[in-house]
Amino acid sequence: MEVRSQHFAEGAREALKDPQLQRALAEATGRLREQRAEAFASFPPGEALRAEARRIKLETLARLEDLLEVFAERFEARGGVLHRAADAGEACRIVTDLVRARSGRLAVKSKSMTSEEVALNDALEAAGVETLETDLGEYIIQLAREAPSHIIVPAIHKSVRDVAELFREHHGSDADLQHEALTREARERLRAAFLRADVGITGANFAVAETGSLAIVENEGNVRMSTSLPRLHIAIMGMEKVIPDLASLAVFLRILARSATGQKMTSYVSLVTGPRRGDEEDGPEELHLVVLDNGRSRLLADPELREALACIRCGACLNACPVYQHAGGHAYGWVYPGPIGAVINPSLVGHEKAGALPFASSLCGACREVCPVGIDLPRLLLAQRARVVESGGGPGGRGGRLLVRLFAAVSRRPALYRGAARLARWASLPWVRGRGISRLPGLGAWTRTRDLPEPARESFREAWEKRHG
Repeated sequence: MEVRSQHFAEGAREALKDPQLQRALAEATGRLREQRAEAFASFPPGEALRAEARRIKLETLARLEDLLEVFAERFEARGGVLHRAADAGEACRIVTDLVRARSGRLAVKSKSMTSEEVALNDALEAAGVETLETDLGEYIIQLAREAPSHIIVPAIHKSVRDVAELFREHHGSDADLQHEALTREARERLRAAFLRADVGITGANFAVAETGSLAIVENEGNVRMSTSLPRLHIAIMGMEKVIPDLASLAVFLRILARSATGQKMTSYVSLVTGPRRGDEEDGPEELHLVVLDNGRSRLLADPELREALACIRCGACLNACPVYQHAGGHAYGWVYPGPIGAVINPSLVGHEKAGALPFASSLCGACREVCPVGIDLPRLLLAQRARVVESGGGPGGRGGRLLVRLFAAVSRRPALYRGAARLARWASLPWVRGRGISRLPGLGAWTRTRDLPEPARESFREAWEKRHG
């Protein structure tokens, strides 16, 4: 997927002009926030499990390579074949070579953000392999030739009317505007594809080192169709998905769905342990797993930012973030949107491509409050901002950095600070309209979408000194 993160401001402005998108984002993120809150309110062990999940993830990251070795040994002992991919290009080459070697013509895919990260669909189609997304949301945006707009709800920006029009265009049907009818139509199309597919491609939510198993969660059943019917199953996952044991998996399963959709548990939890054995009637003849680095080793080696790899891709931080709620996922310019994307994208694709994203945050802390593993996203955003500025980037360019240095110099001198504050207060008074300032020279970008409050007639210090001498 092409990285366009530096165009965040442009994308956000376009999103704000789209009333349908604003309604869709407000409704969907609001509903998901409420469902999450209700799920944890009725689940007393929730906070203790979040703390335990955080402990497991941080300890796992501290010995990740060792656990990956254990997992690889046990995964291959059960008949799987593990591949390590250094970057997106290598991951795509591994998958396309596997499919070509078996003369695969049709691949059915379950939802996988990692495959979006490496642009796997494009690589397979370039190799002559028909590739079909089978998650309903992913299927919709595949028809629209768009990228996902949300980690767990990829078509969050689409209305029922949008979907009906897409189905009418691509299926030649006269689909009505009922959710059930549209779902039934997609099911009929996809079921036929499952039965003739040569290859099933999935992601993996967790890789259990203890058993060499892949754990995949879903709500639609398409994962099980993708892993049991085709003769070849290829899974792709980021290297950070490994966890120590089944006891750890039980912790994550109890908080993942609650954080993502407010469910007690996802509808399907599949544990894939090796390919089909001789006495089994279904399952693939071959199971391959591609473990992707693509910048993760660099992030793992960074003690300040490593915590970001603890993310379990629930999407809760997106739903809580006031910036995402208005900008939507496409404004972020790459596969991972929202607060977590603003943290990891600069490390995975570079500050020159994604340096704008850490500044796309109000630092309100809502993302940290809802994260199921307690990632301190505001702290990580500030750390990324500092690095972007150190590398010569950041909003405002050279002029912005000059203003910050000037503010810092004034702030270190109390008398100068008081004088400057008094001057700024009186200089802004002519611009007051009503009880606020809607336009102020030099702050046009700020006042374009918000008003500044009317400046106080005296500062707190002045009022204190007047009353207490």
